[in-house]
Amino acid sequence: MPKRTGGFLACLSASLIVFTGSVVLAMASGADGAGPRQGKGSAKAESTKADSAGKTALPASGTQADQYAGEDTCLVCHEGRAYNGTRHALKALPRSPAATHGCESCHGPGKAHAESGGDTALIVNPAKLTPQQASDTCATCHDRATHTLWKGSQHESRNVGCVNCHSVHDPKGDKQIKAATQPALCATCHRDKVAKLDRSGHMPVREGKMQCSTCHNPHGATNVKLLRKGDSIAELCTSCHADKRGPYLWEHPPSRDGCTTCHDPHGSSNERMLVSKPPIFCQRCHVSTRHPSTIYDAAAIGSGASPSIRVYARSCVTCHSAIHGSNHPSGQRFIR
Repeated sequence: MPKRTGGFLACLSASLIVFTGSVVLAMASGADGAGPRQGKGSAKAESTKADSAGKTALPASGTQADQYAGEDTCLVCHEGRAYNGTRHALKALPRSPAATHGCESCHGPGKAHAESGGDTALIVNPAKLTPQQASDTCATCHDRATHTLWKGSQHESRNVGCVNCHSVHDPKGDKQIKAATQPALCATCHRDKVAKLDRSGHMPVREGKMQCSTCHNPHGATNVKLLRKGDSIAELCTSCHADKRGPYLWEHPPSRDGCTTCHDPHGSSNERMLVSKPPIFCQRCHVSTRHPSTIYDAAAIGSGASPSIRVYARSCVTCHSAIHGSNHPSGQRFIR
């Protein structure tokens, strides 16, 4: 026991010596001739004392607060580029440029640009960036709701950026797009789809009851064709056409495969936006069953010398009216 007690006291004494030496070293390293180094309050006091003595304090590292010129300075030269009247100018929105650094929220600190007399190398111009770089700037705020899936979307992966469709300073339509309407904007790339809207059978886009973003989310989706709802085309269509959803006791297979098997959603020259005219349309599949496998051409339908009586009113759906499916016990032929 005595030996153990002596060893413990020896270790305790050595620890006190090391601790005392550490304190002395810390005091020495923090001293500048005026005593030991103290807390943050004392450091601020020393900095204030140094400034009062005519010394210049070093700026805080990693901050750009002193590099911002302010929006009023920007508008001295760029008065025609103000974004008033847009959502970017709403100070009530905490993420808007008006609520943060104004013009410099997107263009970066502009004090050096202003003091240099307008050196374009000292300011960020999104129009001169690559689409991905410009979109990264927009995504610092627009990264929620419908914009969540922008990264990796079809548009982003095809080198289409925010500035290709939107304009902050000179918008022409809603949502700050570069055209007066969505179809006019989408037509810059999707000409074939927008042209179909002028056909006799079309969605009510021309009438202003729908627009491209009613069905599509141009900023990204987890399904095909950038659809806004569902995981398939059929799910999107039946979100409005609920009576065609099913399930049916007797189901027409094309309805299960997808609505675009029979319909062109952007427009068609046929009634009900069918991809071709019946009965020729139905005979793309029904070529040798039930009815004789006669191709119902113009002569066989009713305009020739011996018209066929099997196609009444030139349409299969005159009799097979429940063409999407039937729940009637005797509806396996889709006639009721």
